[in-house]
Formats: sequence, C-alpha cells, structure tokens
Amino acid sequence: MKVRFIGFTTNDIRYDFGIVYTSMFFGKSLVVCMQTSRSALLGHDDIGNIAHLQQIFHIQTYEEAAELAEFLRFYIPDVLVGEQYDG
Repeated sequence: MKVRFIGFTTNDIRYDFGIVYTSMFFGKSLVVCMQTSRSALLGHDDIGNIAHLQQIFHIQTYEEAAELAEFLRFYIPDVLVGEQYDG
C-alpha cells in the first residue's frame, strides 16, 4: 500500500487529498478529502464523470469539478480491473 498527499487549488478554494494506492478495491484508488473527510473509490474511468465528482466532494461548481478531474488524471492510475481475490 502507498499513500500520496496532494493539494489542489482553484480560483476560490484549496483542496487537500490523500490518495491510497493498493491492490485491493479492484484497481481503484481511495481518494480522501482532508478538509471534509469525504472519500471515494475512484478509477481512471470514474474521473470522467464530472457530476459524480462534484457530488462526492461537494464541489460548488461544475467547472471546479472539471478542473479537479483533469488534475486527478495524473494521480489515479489507468489499470485494468481484474479479479479481486484468487479462488
């Protein structure tokens, strides 16, 4: 397991996130907002759903959520989802 802490700023607000990378969660990373404690399991494909990001992290505008999505593309790995557990 590996954890990375990153900061992201828009014109109006700053966000600090912890991203947990692990072999669990079907290849998705656990993204935690340090200010609000809101978290989500996100894969590279989830980042494209701007409205979902806006809802999860309670971001005020769609534009700010789109900026966050673009930022997270560099930190969320693009992995294929495989079997979680060996049978």
